[in-house]
Amino acid sequence: MSELEPDVLLPSDRMRSQALEGDVTQIHRGQQYADEGDTFTIEGTTFEVVEVTERTLGDVTDEDVQAEGMADLEEYRAVLERAHDHFEWDDDSEVVLHRFERR
Repeated sequence: MSELEPDVLLPSDRMRSQALEGDVTQIHRGQQYADEGDTFTIEGTTFEVVEVTERTLGDVTDEDVQAEGMADLEEYRAVLERAHDHFEWDDDSEVVLHRFERR
């Protein structure tokens, strides 16, 4: 188990703030950035990674993206397109779910 810098898992100030507010409880990333049991701290609040699961973009649901602070898959796709040059949604693209809880 490791102590991570919060920006390793949550790359934006918005996501870190939303995690503190309880609005963001997971994130999908293109690769694995943490292991179950790893922790990170935001403004004195510690979070523990409780699940790390390999998935595909086609597995991602509206419920998943709402746990990432988005309204729906349409908004999620738009954010990914803005964040990554030349991004094209492919249902078969592999991603890694990192779910975390306030400790």
